[in-house]
Amino acid sequence: MLPVQPSTAARSGYSRSSLYRATEKGNLIRIARGIYLPAQESATDWDLIEAATRRPESSICLTSALSYHDLVDTIPNTLDVAIPRGSRSPATDQAITWHHFDPSTFDIGRDTIPIEGSDLRIGIYSPERCIADAFRLRGHVGYETARDALKEWLRRGGKPNRLIQIGLQLPRAKTPLLRALEMLT
Repeated sequence: MLPVQPSTAARSGYSRSSLYRATEKGNLIRIARGIYLPAQESATDWDLIEAATRRPESSICLTSALSYHDLVDTIPNTLDVAIPRGSRSPATDQAITWHHFDPSTFDIGRDTIPIEGSDLRIGIYSPERCIADAFRLRGHVGYETARDALKEWLRRGGKPNRLIQIGLQLPRAKTPLLRALEMLT
């Protein structure tokens, strides 16, 4: 099940006016401005659907990705989503924080996952990339979050070599990451 938008309504068998009438009748649910889902579908995370619909290249990052990988106990207030620098941050109805990452490093450690309850996929960074990002952006996520994620990752048997390889490719990640690894190993 893909979300219906006014621009794609014809593919789903709706005209623009019938799209709005279906919403008024309760056949469609408006999850965000210009994004509708069939009422009988129960998508579990509207934030993910809106992010993937607004920016197909978006990737879950920072605290949201660390939480997804169960590396921190923190429950983020908003969904942290990375888009390539130079892209416009879309206006959203959901609790999404848009982060702009350098296009040359955007795909490092990036994979995609399906969004439960829909046919959409969204990008997500690997645990190693998330930890490296947490250290390089520690002023934003907090040093404790980065340190705690690294401790948990090491406890689970994470390989420091893979983490260092990713840290070397990202600006401002190498030094704090190496210092933390030195203290923890």
